[in-house]
Amino acid sequence: MTRTIQAIYEKGAFHPLEPVNCRERERVSLTVESPAPEEEAVLDDEFLAYCESQADSSISLEAVRQALAKIPGSLVDDIRAERDEG
Repeated sequence: MTRTIQAIYEKGAFHPLEPVNCRERERVSLTVESPAPEEEAVLDDEFLAYCESQADSSISLEAVRQALAKIPGSLVDDIRAERDEG
């Protein structure tokens, strides 16, 4: 069976980004194809690192939900309105 999957190379090993149906220690063939430069530019690693440094694990998910609930309007309504304009 031939399948193409996405993986990350880290510390000398390939780590699949989705489940694979392989037996333990099964020998497979890998074809390595690096993404095009414009695909790599989609992720801003520096900004992601900044966001991670700003994260506060003491804030609960429920506290975030309560804060978001105070924002007036509806994202769904905004999306629908934008679609109607186009």
